[in-house]
Amino acid sequence: MTDAALTVTNVGKSYREYGSEWRRFGMWFGLRSSRIKEHWVLRNINFVVRRGEAVGIVGQNGAGKSTLLKIVTGTLGATEGGVTASGRIAAILELGMGFNPDLTGRQNVEHSAGLMGFSRSQIQMLLPEIEAFAEIGAYFDEPMRTYSSGMQMRVAFSLATAMRPDVLIVDEALSVGDAYFVHKCFKRIRQFREEGTTLLIVSHDKGAIQALCDRAVMLEKGQLIADASPQEVMDLYNALIAEKENGSIRQVSAADGQTATTSGTGEATVERIWLQDDQGRSLEYVGVGDPVDLVIRVRVNAPIEQLVIGYMIRDRLGQAMFGTNTSYAEQVIENANPGDEFELHARFAMNLGVGSYSVSVALSSTETHLVDNFEWRDLALIFTVANTQRAPFVGSTWVPPQVTIDCNGQNMSLESASDAQGGPRLVTGR
Repeated sequence: MTDAALTVTNVGKSYREYGSEWRRFGMWFGLRSSRIKEHWVLRNINFVVRRGEAVGIVGQNGAGKSTLLKIVTGTLGATEGGVTASGRIAAILELGMGFNPDLTGRQNVEHSAGLMGFSRSQIQMLLPEIEAFAEIGAYFDEPMRTYSSGMQMRVAFSLATAMRPDVLIVDEALSVGDAYFVHKCFKRIRQFREEGTTLLIVSHDKGAIQALCDRAVMLEKGQLIADASPQEVMDLYNALIAEKENGSIRQVSAADGQTATTSGTGEATVERIWLQDDQGRSLEYVGVGDPVDLVIRVRVNAPIEQLVIGYMIRDRLGQAMFGTNTSYAEQVIENANPGDEFELHARFAMNLGVGSYSVSVALSSTETHLVDNFEWRDLALIFTVANTQRAPFVGSTWVPPQVTIDCNGQNMSLESASDAQGGPRLVTGR
């Protein structure tokens, strides 16, 4: 594939327990022994990242994400398969990786930049910008052992992105940064993306994956089990986290072609979900600001001591717009019996921007579905918001203001002396 920035082909990584140095020595000469234990942390990993594409890598702890990134960057060798990359790769992997704690931040930058292939003149040219972006002040000339984890991340990210790379690889290091610097990092990442940089990012932050990535891949126990849109993969990831011993996960195609994920143990299930107006008529299209009633009908299939019904409204990228549940509303259902049916009515004004939205539903015993997941259903309902009668606006939320303009202490909506004398005037009705 000519437009491929990264090609991962049949990559596998195993670690061996030899039990003795003699067996290790024998392996060098091709000798085999049944006493040598082999543990595969990655197996049969295949995917392609195109130039300019952003791909998220998700998975639970121990799935093999960090091992895969080390193989992609060349800091760890694969047992089988290989990776083909084009262009310059910059990577932020384990926090502090490659830094000497006894050297200052400046010295570590100079040393690491040299290992990255920069010339001495390039390093001296980039140093002021790296120092300025990191914003750690006098600590830049202090030993790194005095740094907090957030300060180490600032220096690592500033160094890795001092020059726009062809491929930028980011592990979960950004999770230790303060909110201000994380926003600053994502702003630079978005800028690089607009300029054509390929992005490979590992994160547990669903919002970051869905906002930055074109698609996502998911690892589970060293295997690649999903390669699809960010929303579809993150829905599956969420379902796997919630899966219990007797739980199940199902994925079916929705009417609009998206893949809907459902998981849970089945003690309670969603029978139907719909939107209706104040006259009880079902809605597929809703006007901005119009009053609506979200109705969720639930059937109980087994005795349940506590039943909590929750919902989340998401935008077309799967990012959360609003969510709540009956635990927050202090309306938990107790001692539900098989055959009982309940209808939740959530009445609110549709103060969302124009676009397509979906509703996810959760049935659990507490405010979180990670305790008892009776049913979690993504894309349970899809609806569209249109602006038919409100003033034009931009954004995902409708928060109409009352706008007034003052000039020289006077409200310009009233006829003023300055207006009569040819001064500033307010033009309305455009």
